[in-house]
Amino acid sequence: MENPRRVSIQSAPARTIIAYHWHARNPRGVIIMAPAMAVPQAFYQHFCQWLNEQQFDVISFDYYGIGASIDKPLGHVQTTVTDWATYDAAAVIDYAIAQQPSLPLLWFAHSISGQLFGMIPNNQNVRQMLTVATGTGFWRDTKPQLKYKSWILWRAITPWLIPLSGYFPGRKLGIVGDVPAAAMQQWRRWCLHPDYLVGAEQLYDHYANIRTPITSISFTDDEMLTAHNIRAMHDFYANAPQQRHVISPNNLQLKRIGHFAVFRKDYQPYWQQLFGKYIDQAIDS
Repeated sequence: MENPRRVSIQSAPARTIIAYHWHARNPRGVIIMAPAMAVPQAFYQHFCQWLNEQQFDVISFDYYGIGASIDKPLGHVQTTVTDWATYDAAAVIDYAIAQQPSLPLLWFAHSISGQLFGMIPNNQNVRQMLTVATGTGFWRDTKPQLKYKSWILWRAITPWLIPLSGYFPGRKLGIVGDVPAAAMQQWRRWCLHPDYLVGAEQLYDHYANIRTPITSISFTDDEMLTAHNIRAMHDFYANAPQQRHVISPNNLQLKRIGHFAVFRKDYQPYWQQLFGKYIDQAIDS
């Protein structure tokens, strides 16, 4: 085991993203840690280190305009969420295959990265996808305490704040995080559509044609997603073999798990029980 190596990946002309690569001796497979919306890869570094200790090569990355993949003032960063899938995610998959062409590849997706998988042009090169807390973002289907806030965000705040700031300054607001303008505007359009990105972009057939096996892990106390959100998103992958696991904090004698907390270092004693067997099944299948 060793410290991760910082890697610059050109995902399109004049577009470079930053990844970190943990190398293992005699790795069993390669795991791409694909992040949630506006969450920097730094948030997952303890989890990536743990995965590496389980004898996997591990690659984390930031989508363009997020975290370490910001190369200019955010108001000047031009990217959509679709670009994250078609350019950045595809480039990370290509990089992983170039590094370890003979090993099985797992797309370990937190939240939005599980939503975007169907838009990645080379997703057929992934052995399996494991989603964590992945569901649709349609505002009416969110938890009751978020519905009013979501309506205010999409109808009242975003339309005037992005033109004023040149990007979405979510960090100052304590909402999501800082997001490039076009990406946030596209995400807004998705969250206002009952069928989320699949409906907004008319990708029903595209998602239904995905055959990559999927393991879904979700939590009953997720503060953002309902069971309906989670089921609806995975139902769009209509022809992908799927296992869906819903975990209650009580199963592990925990007070809470939620949408984000499970990746924090203090949850490390539970990672093997939460994720270990599903990762092993995906890699060994």
